[in-house]
Amino acid sequence: MKRTFVVLNLILVLAMILSACAPQAPAPAAVPQATEAPKAAPTEAAKPAGAINVAFSIPGLQFPFFVFMETQVQDEAKKLGITISTLDGQNQVPKQTADVEAAVTKKVNGILISPITADGMAPAVKEAVDAGIPVVTVDRTVYNVPTLAHVGADNVLGGEQQGKALLALFPKGATIFELTGTPGATPAIDRSKGLHNIIDSHPEIKVACQQTGEFTRDKGLTVTENCLGATPNPDAIIAANDDMALGAIEAVKAKGLGGKVKVIGYDALPNALQMVQSGELYGTVDQFPGQQSRAGLAVLNDFITKGVKPDKHDIFITPKLITKDNLAEAERGAEAGIK
Repeated sequence: MKRTFVVLNLILVLAMILSACAPQAPAPAAVPQATEAPKAAPTEAAKPAGAINVAFSIPGLQFPFFVFMETQVQDEAKKLGITISTLDGQNQVPKQTADVEAAVTKKVNGILISPITADGMAPAVKEAVDAGIPVVTVDRTVYNVPTLAHVGADNVLGGEQQGKALLALFPKGATIFELTGTPGATPAIDRSKGLHNIIDSHPEIKVACQQTGEFTRDKGLTVTENCLGATPNPDAIIAANDDMALGAIEAVKAKGLGGKVKVIGYDALPNALQMVQSGELYGTVDQFPGQQSRAGLAVLNDFITKGVKPDKHDIFITPKLITKDNLAEAERGAEAGIK
């Protein structure tokens, strides 16, 4: 019995030794707890899923200049695969403001805008920027709002070209009328500034009448008639756009002064170019609105789709005075039948 007990103990000890020497199966790996996926670094603009919708807000479709701009934007948008919603401001700040506010509510991907006035449209543009909507201004800009970019002509330089042409035409002096644009609109401010940069140091150039024609043809006509009432025989009329220049030509023709008064416009509209060709209009400054609008949309598209900002905020296109000598260089010459 005692021997049997000893043998059993020996067998038990041997079993324990063999168990300790056997390789141990690894413990099952712990199951990782679900964690939040790491977030990508935020970008300033993420490419939207689906179609890109851009609102294009303009002062008014009653202006041929902006009708042309709108056709250029639509054409460029087709190439880029962008949907454009054109907003007609009807030349009223409250209407354009409401248009921009509606675009913000609809959460458009971007806004391309030519604001009616720099101060009047600033609050609405700021509302869009504060909502995270990129805004690019074209032709006209706003004050004190951090927009993505501004694309436009160097209107001060354009006004200076008008002034230099005036000095070349009348080296001994002249009496002139100046028809300015919509008060508060940056092109109106800058074009007048450029003109006076040149003529203010020449006392032989006398500004007998300076009034706003609101950038419209009918008011350009009315203002010129009023100016002629006080100064019947001006030598020249400088207009801040072609619509007012064409109105001025109607007024001087009605007074029997057709061809005697040199008129210089701004915008190089097709009908203005035709009048340059016929000699009724001495010249007009081309600010290349097609280039402006296409470039503005391209800047907006690059930011929306790639998060790329332009190298500089203000992108200026150099304007050019168009006369009989260089009619073929006008952007819209083909529309005017000029070869």
